[in-house]
Amino acid sequence: MNKLLHAFVAILVMLLLASCASNSSSGPYNISSEGVDTRLMLNGFDPVAYHASGKHTRGAAAIKTEHDGVTYRFENETNKAAFLKEPNRFVPQYGGFCANGIAYSIPWGGDGDAWKIVNGKLYIFGGQSSKNYFLVDEAANLKLADQYWQTEVKGSTAVLQRYKRLVLRVPHYKSGTELEAQWQKWQQQQKR
Repeated sequence: MNKLLHAFVAILVMLLLASCASNSSSGPYNISSEGVDTRLMLNGFDPVAYHASGKHTRGAAAIKTEHDGVTYRFENETNKAAFLKEPNRFVPQYGGFCANGIAYSIPWGGDGDAWKIVNGKLYIFGGQSSKNYFLVDEAANLKLADQYWQTEVKGSTAVLQRYKRLVLRVPHYKSGTELEAQWQKWQQQQKR
C-alpha cells in the first residue's frame, strides 16, 4: 500500500509540475542566469580552466560562446579557442548537475567550485560532501551515474525527473546520514 501511495503522489506531482514547467526547466542542463546570459553553465566558471590550470576560474562576461543552447564563459581568448576546437572535451558531464545526484537519478545541484577530472572528463558536485560521498566508491558511482544519465535523465525535464526520484527512489538509495557514515568509515580505512 505504501508503494502505491508513493506512486500516486509521484504521478500527481509530475502532472502538477508539467503544467508549470514550460520554460522554467533547464532540461538536461544545470544552468543559472546572470545579466544577459539566461542559460549560463557552471555559474560562469571557465570549463577549460579546470583542465588547463587545475582550478575553477570565473569566466569573463565578454568572453563567451554558446554551445548546445547554453552559454559558456572563459577567462581568456585562448581558453575560448580551445573550447571551440573541442567542445565535447570540456563540457561538464551530466549537464553540469551533481555527479553524486545523478548516481541516484536525481538531477539536482552542481556548483562550479566542487569538481573532479576523471579520465579527462569534468564532473561537478553539489558541494564537498557530495564529492566525498561519490569518491567512496568512485568506479561504482560513475557506472550508476552513466547508466541513469543515459536511461532516465538525459533529455528529461530536470525538475520532473528530480521529483520523480525523490518520491520513487532508486534501489540503492542512501540518506544523507547513511552516506556520511559510509564516508566516515571509508576515511578511517584510508588512514590505516
